[in-house]
Amino acid sequence: MRRRGVIFALLGAVTIAAVTAAASLAGTTRGSSTTLKGAGSSFVAPLVAQWQGAYKSASVEYNPIGSGGGIAAITARNVDFGASDAPLSKDEFSACKGCVQIPWALSATAVPYNLDLKGRLKLNGSVLAGIYLGQIKTWNDGRIKKLNKGLNLPSTKITPVYRSDNSGTSYNFTDYLSSASSTWKKKVGVGVNANWPAGIGAPKSNGVAAAVSQTKGAIGYVDVAYAIKNHLPFAAMQNKAGRYTLPGITGIRAAAATVTKVPSSNEISIVNPPRSAGSAYPICTFSYVILPLKTSKASDLRKFVFWALTSGQQYGPKLRFVPIPNKVLGASEKTLKRVKS
Repeated sequence: MRRRGVIFALLGAVTIAAVTAAASLAGTTRGSSTTLKGAGSSFVAPLVAQWQGAYKSASVEYNPIGSGGGIAAITARNVDFGASDAPLSKDEFSACKGCVQIPWALSATAVPYNLDLKGRLKLNGSVLAGIYLGQIKTWNDGRIKKLNKGLNLPSTKITPVYRSDNSGTSYNFTDYLSSASSTWKKKVGVGVNANWPAGIGAPKSNGVAAAVSQTKGAIGYVDVAYAIKNHLPFAAMQNKAGRYTLPGITGIRAAAATVTKVPSSNEISIVNPPRSAGSAYPICTFSYVILPLKTSKASDLRKFVFWALTSGQQYGPKLRFVPIPNKVLGASEKTLKRVKS
């Protein structure tokens, strides 16, 4: 709901509605020649591109070089902010020498495939892990057929496609596979990259989407916005409630609703949510903006990120990004106040 006439100090102790109104005003008022440079997550890049066009209080430049590159860039202070879908590790926090991570976007990782099917492919975590472990090699394997009764699956070879660069999307994907498959957890584990047992690698989200699009029988993982942009069908994934769900607004929101508290580090995992979240899509993730606690651009960074957290969220749904839940938004705003000149 739009509310007008609300005036307050930026980042003051106000209601969510008042915060949103002020952020909108901040984002549409010209008068700053500041340029804010960022780099990192390609997952969040479609949403950041929308923000770049809508935000008027500063010029925002963003290079989607991948989450690993974004973490390295802000650690070296080559940019004003980094972006990553993987939370910072203890060592990365230490190396960044005074950085904070703030959840500022929320979406899902889709599982696109290249098959001519009269119907949507259904998968679960165990089968998907088997594919990426190289244990399930053709599309007419009995384990896939069992989930897709009535669907005419070909004998085509499966080509798993993975990110060849350090990627927050890979972190989200391997976090899910580790949660869904004890074998994957033991043999491969969670990370921004992995010792991939099977398949071919491609850089960035665009590269994975292109590789899937160009390879018959391929399967991959990308932010749902890239699957839609490249006209790729994506699998319905079975959640813990036994339902096959899609990476849409309903499924992402249901997964995010399982967040009951936010730790001081702001690290949140919402993969494979409990059975009680019956509508949840199981491969969802928050994406983080990484900021230095001390910077000469503190005021402009706070203003931009604050706008992105509030009014900027309205640009997300068409790209399958869901507005940040209030509980997480409160924690993000609290952390943002710590960024100072």
